[in-house]
Amino acid sequence: MKAIIVDDEKHCRDVLILLLKSHCPQIEVMESCEDGKSGLAAIEKHQPKLVFLDIEMPGMNGFEMLEAVPENRFEVIFTTAYDEYAIKAIRHNALDYILKPVDEDELMQAVKRAEEQNAAGPSDKIVQLLRQMGGKKKNEDRIALSSLEGFLVLNTDEIYYCESDGGYTKFFLNNGKSSLISKTLKEVEDVLENRGFCRVHHSFLINIKYVQKYIRGDGGEVIMVNGKNIPVSRNKKQDFLGLLEKI
Repeated sequence: MKAIIVDDEKHCRDVLILLLKSHCPQIEVMESCEDGKSGLAAIEKHQPKLVFLDIEMPGMNGFEMLEAVPENRFEVIFTTAYDEYAIKAIRHNALDYILKPVDEDELMQAVKRAEEQNAAGPSDKIVQLLRQMGGKKKNEDRIALSSLEGFLVLNTDEIYYCESDGGYTKFFLNNGKSSLISKTLKEVEDVLENRGFCRVHHSFLINIKYVQKYIRGDGGEVIMVNGKNIPVSRNKKQDFLGLLEKI
């Protein structure tokens, strides 16, 4: 079964090649690629039946690379270290993934499933995944929220942070105004969590791009660009710092 590997980390590619040679000799790695652009060229050149694809890569991530493939005639096994949202989407669409560092047993199981799927013929699982991951692109910066007056349509870039107000949520905007929305903070979090927002406290959801400073502490404290001090819960600290490091 012809395969290619696309991963921006050389040591990850090298380890995967070694594991495949040792435990999955039926897989013939045609090419090992360091980015999405070279991955697209390798797919066109070799017409693989299996692609091992990293998710987080500079320039073009794994989903963007798949979107650029004219027609997906191969199985995909995603490799990832931490992208929780991506894993949920992949699992939802019944596609395979392997967490880094790669476990040989998980690799063998994933390859076996890919072979079985390949034998069964093409499926639309990748198309479904891309719809879920990228289908919102046209309007990904716009959200419509039910307010006390009607509906409020916002660009996500307009939102500094959101604060819980009982069964409602108050939105604080970059024009200095605020709006009360008839949704709980949890409901708002479900809409915004994959658009650069982070729940740092049971009462606060913040736009990461508007963080000016983080002050260390048990949980710590965030200072937003508008001068607002927002507490960070101890149990939310690591998630917040992880997102902050990606800026």
